[in-house]
Amino acid sequence: MTSEPAVPRSASVQSVDRALDVLEAMAGAGKPLGVGELSDLTGLPQGTAHRLLQSLQQRGYVRRDASRKYSVGTSAMRLADAAQRSLARSARPYLAELVTLSGETANLAVMEGDDVVYVAQVSSPHTLRMFAEVGRHVPPHSTAVGKVLLAAMPREQALAVLRRTGLPARTPATITEVGAFATELDLVAGRGWAADDEEQETGVRCVAVPVGGPGPTLAAMSLSGPSERFAGGRDRDLVEAMRQVATGFAAG
Repeated sequence: MTSEPAVPRSASVQSVDRALDVLEAMAGAGKPLGVGELSDLTGLPQGTAHRLLQSLQQRGYVRRDASRKYSVGTSAMRLADAAQRSLARSARPYLAELVTLSGETANLAVMEGDDVVYVAQVSSPHTLRMFAEVGRHVPPHSTAVGKVLLAAMPREQALAVLRRTGLPARTPATITEVGAFATELDLVAGRGWAADDEEQETGVRCVAVPVGGPGPTLAAMSLSGPSERFAGGRDRDLVEAMRQVATGFAAG
């Protein structure tokens, strides 16, 4: 019995890398892209980009609209949903540890498109506690987790998100001016954590740290509760413990 010759590993890996480059470019763009635009973003020849798009379209990982532009397809969305469920299961013991340490509600959030979505939560034992419904989408600019995730992006990518979403006022404390928010991102990037001081919901304060790893920051952990329980700089006191828990989660 004869068998087909094996594809050289280097060629196979290169094809996977290129397909992932295309998918990541589409995911980061926030809008449908043409073949030429994808070629510019990925550095791939247009012919190569077009062949990859055809293969990905056949498997449902990209879709083409009436203007012949491409965006992420439903197969990729199913993978994202599965990844979020797996991430949530893995995060819960670490979030529970944060609740034990702080007494406040602990959350895990990721970027989904231009929004922040909460994927896991362990609630505070206090009667007065905060809830961020799992699966809820919120604007990134008014949340501590959103600030952490935006600060981890290349600045132009983060500003592109803000241009698409705007900076609507959620409360009187929300930062709604791009220049002021850019300054806030500099602060977050420099110190490695973010705070939401009643910017998403009046009376609620939140502090967040990135969940690191070998690649880009893809998640953020936060603690949230009534503003009075974070008085006196308590959020800063919690940051080091949060970083240790987030590091353990990323390593696990």
